[in-house]
Amino acid sequence: LLLVSWKRWHQGRAKWHVIIVVLGDVGRSPRMQYHALSFAKSGFSVTLLGFCNSRPYDELLQNNRIQIVSLTELQKLPVGPYIFQYGVKVIFQSVHLLWKLMCREPAAYIFLQNPPGLPAIAVCWFVGCLCGSKLVIDWHNYGYSIMGLVHGPSHCLVLLAKWYEKLCGRLSHLNLCVTNSMREDLAENWGIKAVTVYDKPASFFKETPLDLQHQLFMKLGCTYSAFKARSERLDPATERSAFTERDAQSGVVTYLRGRPALLISSTSWT
Repeated sequence: LLLVSWKRWHQGRAKWHVIIVVLGDVGRSPRMQYHALSFAKSGFSVTLLGFCNSRPYDELLQNNRIQIVSLTELQKLPVGPYIFQYGVKVIFQSVHLLWKLMCREPAAYIFLQNPPGLPAIAVCWFVGCLCGSKLVIDWHNYGYSIMGLVHGPSHCLVLLAKWYEKLCGRLSHLNLCVTNSMREDLAENWGIKAVTVYDKPASFFKETPLDLQHQLFMKLGCTYSAFKARSERLDPATERSAFTERDAQSGVVTYLRGRPALLISSTSWT
């Protein structure tokens, strides 16, 4: 109660502070990193909570408005049935996340990535009630559907996760999602009103220079035959991939005429 009273007293400082929660690897959550950079650019101070298994963007690390707080990831227990192991993990994450959130400065908003939302949605909502923060959920997918790929849609854990996600998802003040299809599904089947915010590359993404593209294609050609040159080189000193060619004398890289199309599909780490 004393901690809550202290936080309420400090709510005036919370107006320009946002807490972003990723119950996953921050380095593999580009959308949430972009949110943090956007908030910082708009004048907010940002606390980003998540697992620090891989390195985030340098722009994030170099921004003095953004503080990254590492969460401890509980490894899989070597003993006991799966339900017991999962239960222990959920309890640990709940207590650990609650402690980390309560030790932070008060925030106007708690910004949560879902999935995973179990137990993060309930914990963030509870902290928001205590500290006067509004809960914002960014819906990337449904956690129960991903769990269903492993255990089947009728598994008791999947059904429990769906009930929890549907119930606790309605406790949020604001909701974002990644597609209009998901926005419609949230409204029709979950009773949740969301706003579609499409993924866009951050400003630091630039077109790769042609000579670097050539180096990459040559490197990939050593492992994948699709990137190798389709025809023999007239000059043995000429470097040629399926897409590019470096002139032996000038060192200039050019695209090959009649090269195949290269389609890159962006997918999630999951």
